[in-house]
Amino acid sequence: MREIELRLALVCYGGISLAVYMHGITKEIWRLAAASRALHDGAAPLPGSGGAYQQLLAELEANGGVRLRVLPDIVAGASAGGINGIFLAQAIATGQSLEPLTDLWLASADVEALIDPDAAPASRFSKVWATPLAWMAAGRSKDKVEALDEATQNEVRAKLSHLVRSRWFEPPFGGERFTGLLLDALDAMAAAPRGPRLLPPGHPLDLFVTVTDFTGHPERLRLNSPPEVVETEHRLVISFADRGAGGDSLAAIPELAFAARATSSFPGAFPPFAVAELDAVLKARRRAWPGRKAFLTRILPRHAAANAVERAVLIDGSVLANAPFRPAIAALGQRPARRQIDRRFVYIDPAPGMKISLGMRGEAPGWFQTILGALSELPRQQPIRDNLESLAGRSARTERLRGIVAAIRPTVDGEVRKMFGSTLTETRPTPRRLMAWRRDAHEVAVAEAGYAHAAYTHLKTRGVADMLAQLLGAIARTPAERFADTAAALAPPAEDKPATVAFLRGFDLNYRIRRLRLLARRLAELERPGEDAALAPAREVIYRALSRYQERGSADGHRPLRMLLRRRGDWAAIGDALFASLDLTGLDAETDAALAKAFAGLEPARREPLLLAYLGFPWFDVATLPLLQGEGLDEFDPIKVDRIAPDDATAIRAGGAEATLKGIQFSSFGAFFSRAYRENDYLWGRLHGAERLIDITASASPKRLPPGRLAAIKRRAFRAILDEEADRLAAVQPLIASLREEIG
Repeated sequence: MREIELRLALVCYGGISLAVYMHGITKEIWRLAAASRALHDGAAPLPGSGGAYQQLLAELEANGGVRLRVLPDIVAGASAGGINGIFLAQAIATGQSLEPLTDLWLASADVEALIDPDAAPASRFSKVWATPLAWMAAGRSKDKVEALDEATQNEVRAKLSHLVRSRWFEPPFGGERFTGLLLDALDAMAAAPRGPRLLPPGHPLDLFVTVTDFTGHPERLRLNSPPEVVETEHRLVISFADRGAGGDSLAAIPELAFAARATSSFPGAFPPFAVAELDAVLKARRRAWPGRKAFLTRILPRHAAANAVERAVLIDGSVLANAPFRPAIAALGQRPARRQIDRRFVYIDPAPGMKISLGMRGEAPGWFQTILGALSELPRQQPIRDNLESLAGRSARTERLRGIVAAIRPTVDGEVRKMFGSTLTETRPTPRRLMAWRRDAHEVAVAEAGYAHAAYTHLKTRGVADMLAQLLGAIARTPAERFADTAAALAPPAEDKPATVAFLRGFDLNYRIRRLRLLARRLAELERPGEDAALAPAREVIYRALSRYQERGSADGHRPLRMLLRRRGDWAAIGDALFASLDLTGLDAETDAALAKAFAGLEPARREPLLLAYLGFPWFDVATLPLLQGEGLDEFDPIKVDRIAPDDATAIRAGGAEATLKGIQFSSFGAFFSRAYRENDYLWGRLHGAERLIDITASASPKRLPPGRLAAIKRRAFRAILDEEADRLAAVQPLIASLREEIG
């Protein structure tokens, strides 16, 4: 059975109290990944919406002859999306459950739980005159509240009154209180029963959370004149990585709490975050943080170099990066590839559309509107066009590459056949033969490329030097530019051809990866429904070898070199040590042996196309590498972008956020004022998440389900969610009853 990995790179926007809605969506992402893992492992059907996802995957397999594996392996978030991203990544990496978080969200994402005790009104008469002013300022939200039932209306009025009568000119919500709630949430996840890790062994998970450095930190820029200038940078990205070994936590709990608190320090509502706040909370709880110094040095390197970590002031990540596509795109590099990939970027936007409408009626914006828009609204609501154009450009290069490979394949196949004749079909490959064939083909390709090969070799050499600088920097845990000179010194001059050949043979890791990716693509083109069994051993060998080469590019496998790298000037010793640690020639021999065995087991008609692709790679690489500017492509398929938003989920109720969500009221603070609001938004989050994930998953199959089946699976998921939540969501029973009618 042919397999496809549907890989999800999730980008979670900020949304203030709509964090509760996003919790519902991320809960469904977690359940879809769990359902995919359970089906892959042959486990029993999961309860709730997980069973609907298993049914979907099983029907797609039976209908299209393709087994889908859903892998959310990149998560990036800002503000409220950052919090949800952290919890989701923790669940994926460890097998922990998101279930304990739901009650915490419903109970704790509330004004009464968040407000600082020192900021609360001294009595029920404090600033009582301010309540009507706040109610007038509520605008359209006031009309929506007055249409509610009396109990909910009274709850919203009382909590709004409590908030507006709290301490003025200082944040009403307590920083230490919020930090404590985040620690409680992570502890609740750790204490609950857990299942298996939701990604395959060795498959990495990357998490990125954006933060705004309020005071800024220096970044050096190189110019012609003056040679160097210093600018102030305010954008920060806190990253975490799980390389697939599994463990009790994605990172230390205080580190995850640090990131969650920092990314969600919404200006004006929460005080800015500093490490002293977390230290105080941990001290009060008598909780240690052994890796504190290493963590702070890693995420705040400029501050650490200036011995100013304690003085760093961090605020909400959505101020400057509300849609953190950039780090998620960067994480695409060096992903493992075990089978065909369908890569999706899925972004969660809880309130899409126009976010700000200054001057829409022709009048000039007023003084307050101008300041508010310039300082807060406009920066956080910048469109994602640049990010989507970057992804589109990457996908266009991939399509162009595939077109070039297809166009020149007949010529390359002819050159390889001219070299080896009937040997490829009549002679069974052995490791020695395959290695000899590969080297002979490379020599002929070099000779036939002529003067173009000199430019190609120069491009490769520079690319390998850049890769070595990145790898050495990662091993030493320092910026890669510190090893640029060392990497350049390792690269021989262009005129020294024997040294260049030895350098590329010992260090050109990406050449091997590109070769195996091309071979994997050719194998996928040869696969036919119902005839995959013969090619399965070759597929396993190719992807296992690809994974091993990619592991050589990870700093984790070269940790013994860290002490040596402190002597940056001794580049010869560093080069020798890295050459031995990479051992690419040894891995080449092992790969040839494994491929020879797999190829020998194929009938000649199926063996020849794979040998032509493997031996013809030098011709393909000369033609395509300049197009890719030396960087190569990791995931060999175009990237598709999907959105999960209220406007996109119309199977139950159309109208978008206005027709479904309560948290959009009071400038997206609405869910903080009512348990009923939070229950409403959480339930819609699950329903919208289920609908969109079913659509996205089904679109990854090469063959569509019969008419009506997708709608039936959605109805099953919706009913399962309502059945699951009926007892928990006591405040929205009328909504649940109405939804049952709408679904049925």
